[in-house]
Amino acid sequence: MATKIYIVYYSTWGHVATLAEEIKKGADTVPGVEVTVWRVPETLPEEVLGKMHAAPGREDHPVITASQLAEADGILFGFPTRFGMMAAQMKAFFDSTGGLWQEGSLAGKPAGIFLATGTQGGGQETTALTAITQLTHHGMLFVPVGYTHGAGMFAMDEVKGGSPYGSGTFAGKDGGRTPSDAELALAAHQGKYFAGIAKKLNAV
Repeated sequence: MATKIYIVYYSTWGHVATLAEEIKKGADTVPGVEVTVWRVPETLPEEVLGKMHAAPGREDHPVITASQLAEADGILFGFPTRFGMMAAQMKAFFDSTGGLWQEGSLAGKPAGIFLATGTQGGGQETTALTAITQLTHHGMLFVPVGYTHGAGMFAMDEVKGGSPYGSGTFAGKDGGRTPSDAELALAAHQGKYFAGIAKKLNAV
């Protein structure tokens, strides 16, 4: 049977959704892996989202329920940062997983993280670090990307998001910046790398 990878994200202006699609492209290159992209439920009313000029939800990415997480063999979670931590929409989703926690339904499953921040000092590492607590309480196996992407991760010739914790992008303070080629390349690599590990674990 195919190894099921779920990419589960929240995105306000579309940056995280773009990374999710690139991660899927990378994961899709691994034979025997089935990848699905999901978004978590929105918690803000349409009126507020309109004032924020938020991007509309991707209709090709269905909204996931907490119980559906148990179907996956590995999960990558993506979200924007809010003051150095995950956005409230993703935290609300994690808060709804108490039943899964009680049953240990996610224990032993590999999990990864990708994210977007507004600025270089906006939380590329702290957002990932504070998110790991959610995975830990579920007994999930955190799979960081490390420095497996090679020389590009050491390059200092351009501003780029991402870290050993996972792929990332900078949105800019007004959300006007789009993910760069280097950021998209790391996202694709993360997808392929994570899918390979999930497949190996699923075969054990």
